[in-house]
Amino acid sequence: MAKGLDVSGVVRVSVTLQPIAAQERNFGTGIIVGSSNVIDVTERKRLYTSAEAIATDFGVDSPEAKAATLYFSQEPQPEIVYVGRWAQTATAGLLRGATLSPTQRALSNFTAVTNGSMKVSVDGVERTLTALNFSGALNLNGVAQIVQDALAAVSTGATVKWDSVLGRFTVQSGTTGAASSVSYATSHTTGTDVSGLLHLTAADASAPVIGVEPETLPACISLFADLDSRDYTYLLAVNTPPDDATYLATAAVVEGLGQSHLFGITIQNANVLDPTTSADLGSQLKDSGFKRTFWQYSATNPFAHASFFGRAATVDFDGADTTITLMFKKEPGVIAETIAESQAATLKAKNGNVFVNYNNDTAILQNGVMANGYYFDEVHNLDWLQNTMQTAVYNLLYTNPTKVPQTDAGMEMVKAVIKSRCYQAVSNGMLAPGVWTGPKIGSLNTGDVLENGFFVYAPPIATQSEADRAARKTVPFQVAVKLAGAVHAVIISVVANR
Repeated sequence: MAKGLDVSGVVRVSVTLQPIAAQERNFGTGIIVGSSNVIDVTERKRLYTSAEAIATDFGVDSPEAKAATLYFSQEPQPEIVYVGRWAQTATAGLLRGATLSPTQRALSNFTAVTNGSMKVSVDGVERTLTALNFSGALNLNGVAQIVQDALAAVSTGATVKWDSVLGRFTVQSGTTGAASSVSYATSHTTGTDVSGLLHLTAADASAPVIGVEPETLPACISLFADLDSRDYTYLLAVNTPPDDATYLATAAVVEGLGQSHLFGITIQNANVLDPTTSADLGSQLKDSGFKRTFWQYSATNPFAHASFFGRAATVDFDGADTTITLMFKKEPGVIAETIAESQAATLKAKNGNVFVNYNNDTAILQNGVMANGYYFDEVHNLDWLQNTMQTAVYNLLYTNPTKVPQTDAGMEMVKAVIKSRCYQAVSNGMLAPGVWTGPKIGSLNTGDVLENGFFVYAPPIATQSEADRAARKTVPFQVAVKLAGAVHAVIISVVANR
């Protein structure tokens, strides 16, 4: 039966869902770069929210876990960190099976097999495994050992392990380098096929990982930047640190990356305390003028820089009065240095940082600077300001259902967005009112007071060139900001009279 005319003929309502705005980068995200054979060179990095989780995957004595402990021991505690894989030495090809469900990992599934078989190619050669008897296995580690024994008999050094954390079997070649590989498992013509039971087949196993030759640290860092440029700081954590030339080359790579990133180093060589030498790594980093590398001296802990950035990672730029200086902060888990005044002065002169004891029974992180002498918090804060402005203006264009017109009114729309992010920089304590000592910008003259802590200038649209108008560009915006700074030293003069 007809229900009558459609009401949309009288009243038509359309609904448009606005696109989800682009997200800002997370300037509290660090990557602990290690060479432990846990994350393969295809996966490359994993996200973690606790030091305990990293210790479970890597072992409590691994460099990655030790660095993570310092990172997460900070107060307040950072939320996340990535662990990334550096192929410091040649890596082996491997195959990671699918994660087994609780039903699939029941031991009875395996102990029922007394004459199992399968085929798997290792280093390009097909290997046939037969007579696999799992009936006496006490657990899945025992199942893996039985398969490994059979595989090692036909492929020297190859291993099969049960990953109890991720619930899967892993097959790894006994060789390393670009020719090292493990293929998907397939069935054999005789016996009970176990390739599917182990979930090592093309049906559900992860893609095989080909081994790689040793890679340089600069190449590794460049790869991470290509994988996800939203990550921010690289924190090296390896048992065998690279030489000074490698550190310098890596710092140069980080300096030149398109997106802003930072590189952290702990220097343990005590020659950085020697004012008579300029050949030490700290001096070379300073002389190179690197503003995106920070380093810390620690005689006892090679991963002290992870604590340094762990504190910086807790800054909430969208909060109020939340920006910090790294000077005076604590480093839980790092033994404070007891050094002479002259050695402290040398570290300061070389733009180094140190967690140091004072004679009033306190210990503080001292200096809080980058290798070129810029204060860490100013570099960190300005990186955030650049990105928050960029993202906000992009979202103005991206989420606008019509357009931003190429008119003075349109330029005011852009200016309003820029101002909104500057106001947030004032709120979080990065910017503050003060006297402008920079060059003249529009109506802002040298010596004028920036009452808001910032000034945004855009010339009239009529001044725009025909070429820029044809290219649909805005007029050039100029933003003057006054950094709030931070107090690192106090001078008090007391005059007594009687």
